[in-house]
Amino acid sequence: MRKNSIRNIAIIAHVDHGKTTLVDGLLKQSGTFKAHQEVEDRVMDSMDLEKERGITITAKNTAVFYNDIKINILDTPGHADFGGEVERSLNLVDGALLLVDSSEGPLPQTRFVLKKALEKSLPIILVINKIDRSDARIKEVVDEVYDLFIDLDASDNQIEFPIIYTNAKEGIAHKELNSESDNLIPLFDVILKNIQGPEVLDENKSQFLITSLDYDSYVGQIAVGRLNNGNLSMNGTYALCTFDGNIKNQKFSALYTFQGLQKVQVEEVSSGDIIAFAGIENISIGDTIADNENPEPLPRIEVDEPTVSMLFYVNNSPFAGQDGKFLTTRHLSERLTKETYSNVSLQVSLTDRTDVFEVRGRGELQMAILIETMRREGYEFMVSKPQVIKKEENGKLLEPMEKVFLDVPEDKVGILTEKLSARKGRMTNLQNHGTGRVNLEFSIPSRGLIGFRSQFLTDTQGAGIMNKLFDGYAPWFGSIPQRNSGALVSDRNGQVTTYACLGMVDRGELFISVGTDVYDGMIIGERNRDGDLNVNITREKKLTNMRASGSDNTVTLRPPKQLSLDQYIEFIAEDELVEVTPVSLRLRKMELDQNKRASQKKKEKYSNQ
Repeated sequence: MRKNSIRNIAIIAHVDHGKTTLVDGLLKQSGTFKAHQEVEDRVMDSMDLEKERGITITAKNTAVFYNDIKINILDTPGHADFGGEVERSLNLVDGALLLVDSSEGPLPQTRFVLKKALEKSLPIILVINKIDRSDARIKEVVDEVYDLFIDLDASDNQIEFPIIYTNAKEGIAHKELNSESDNLIPLFDVILKNIQGPEVLDENKSQFLITSLDYDSYVGQIAVGRLNNGNLSMNGTYALCTFDGNIKNQKFSALYTFQGLQKVQVEEVSSGDIIAFAGIENISIGDTIADNENPEPLPRIEVDEPTVSMLFYVNNSPFAGQDGKFLTTRHLSERLTKETYSNVSLQVSLTDRTDVFEVRGRGELQMAILIETMRREGYEFMVSKPQVIKKEENGKLLEPMEKVFLDVPEDKVGILTEKLSARKGRMTNLQNHGTGRVNLEFSIPSRGLIGFRSQFLTDTQGAGIMNKLFDGYAPWFGSIPQRNSGALVSDRNGQVTTYACLGMVDRGELFISVGTDVYDGMIIGERNRDGDLNVNITREKKLTNMRASGSDNTVTLRPPKQLSLDQYIEFIAEDELVEVTPVSLRLRKMELDQNKRASQKKKEKYSNQ
């Protein structure tokens, strides 16, 4: 039985093509907000980090009503590192809006999300957004999307997709280009016509798959998902089907449906709708709520394997405990375990040491978001350089590969080809459209890209665009050169002085300013040649009758290089760590004692001979 009173759709696209802005327009024009209500832009991006970075990190759902039909809309992330969120969201829906920028066309992440949607046999509506751009090339972009569908082996039905042209910022949609329209009603009509209601059986036993978790300080843990079959009511008792078995006689403390951005408490919910409940303990993503007498679990959510791992250490530096509230092994273990409950693509495992945890995920950005979130919550810890996750098949060692798509100025092609070739990259495509910019495509081991983004921005002087996409596994490529410069390392505790900084001008670039407290083994800058250099950055001027203390007051120092968390993670070498506290970020050597570091280096040198 099809339920025509409900539509469940996801909006999928490459990062920054306008998904969240389009959801804003749909919410406003469906009457979700009051006539004079102040509404901020990108209202679905509710996390501080989402607002700051201008990207969607977690998939969120909302509901609008049009012609008395409830449309549940899922806004999904557009970045490959958050692919787990996209895969999870597609379990909830019966169709998808594929949003493509009218100038940029389908980009790598468009391919990734579309592939996932086509695998689930979802009907697609193509939305060409930003049609007001001066460099829009709408006809060519539509052809590129058709090519992409054919490339991904779409069925004949899927290729016959309807096309809508929108300007999400202005809240306008057109069925035909240049047709008369000043609202999004054509888009609403196409959704109702081309995406059918969910196929459900109200009379059947209840089956509800938990696809995401939320937390409320009042009711506790909230599970969100789609009720596939049957009904759920506040008075009923149900079974929780987990990975380890079934737990019967479970009752809800609250049941919710979605209206606009709000959760609305109800007594009973029917199949086909996206709903939420609270009151059942120890739930995790992929569990099923089923009939109490005869529980039948739904298939668990499958997501792609993680490709990158990082080690999270309890902070043991000389400055440990000065800034953070949560510092111990127990704090770190509980917080990382809690993250795995709501993030299906993250895995946390123990190591040989009790104060070190291995965290596995999809990419550096996903890790950086987790680190920044924990930092803002008051945690203090250290992280290692990201490593790729290798696997063995038929006695061969395999490593993850990436497809890298570059859009760069014509005169930068040579230097980027040289840099990527050194990192075992192989050019697979080059397109020069004659506009002064060139599109390059490389196949490269994932570890060759670790630390490359900052180099790429420097080489292209900020004018390059880089996107990457996971591209399976290939045999191990051997050693790949990473950072070609050494580090300036403080050789004692103290405060940075102006006089000592003057002596560093020809040695490299500093990361810290005058007056900063440093400790023995802390990295204070990047050396301009290979190999680390231990320096006394706390040295003060020796005063004599001929050397006055104030004669350096007029000297102008070069300002220190300010790095972000992402850049710190890219910069560090194998034997270095990033120390993360709520107030500051520091770089340090794993082994703080310089004599021990020197003896370790000697042992490595002789063992390699």
